[in-house]
Parts: sequence; structure tokens; C-alpha cells
Amino acid sequence: MKIRTSRTSGFTLVEIMIVVAIIGLLAAIAIPNFVRARQTSQTNACINNLRQIDAAKQQWALENGKQATDTPTSTSLNVYVGRNMNGADLYCPLSKGQTWGGYSAGINAINVLPVCANYSATTHKASLNPASQ
Repeated sequence: MKIRTSRTSGFTLVEIMIVVAIIGLLAAIAIPNFVRARQTSQTNACINNLRQIDAAKQQWALENGKQATDTPTSTSLNVYVGRNMNGADLYCPLSKGQTWGGYSAGINAINVLPVCANYSATTHKASLNPASQ
């Protein structure tokens, strides 16, 4: 008489549950880090745009003999921001696609740092000055 032993290969339910639990744990750790990295990246991009606007304001004032209290328009700064020469690619990450999105209202006078309408003005203003960090 032959004894049949069936050898079925596969994973047990417990093994599959352990793998799912490990993947869930890794996702719970990784997803908040991705969100935080994205927010940091957007903030840094906005701060760098504000630095570029401030440099453009200073250059505009020097070339045109303006006073510290004069306020340039976004049109007058287009020449100094470079790239497309129209400010179309200078936007806050939260206002993508809008020309000078988020920055037009916050260009301010030459002696006042520019601000972004989408982020906290105090955070961005402080970040523009490397000595304050």
C-alpha cells in the first residue's frame, strides 16, 4: 500500500499577515517623512525665489538710481529675474502656473524684504537674511 503525502507549497495565513504588518509599519514611518520633505522643499523653493526677487530689486534700484523707499513693479523686475524674462517661471510652489504667483503683492519697497502671500511673512523674511539663522 502506498501512502500519499501531498506536498503543497505556499505561505500560511500567519506568514502573510506578518508580511502585511511589516509593510504597514514601514509605510507608517515613511509617509510622514515624505510629506515633511515635500513641505520643506516647497518652503526652500519659495525662500530662494524671494532671494532672487530681493536681488532683482537691488539691481533695479542701482541701475535706475532709485531711492530706498521706491517700489518696483513686477514688470520692471522681469529683466532682472532672468530665465524667461517675463517672470512666468518665478512662482510660489502653492501658486504654480501664475505669473509672479504669490509674489506680486509682496514685492515691497527696496528697503523692505519681499514676502510671499502663501506662507508666513515672518518665517520667510527671517530666512532671507543668512545672519539671522
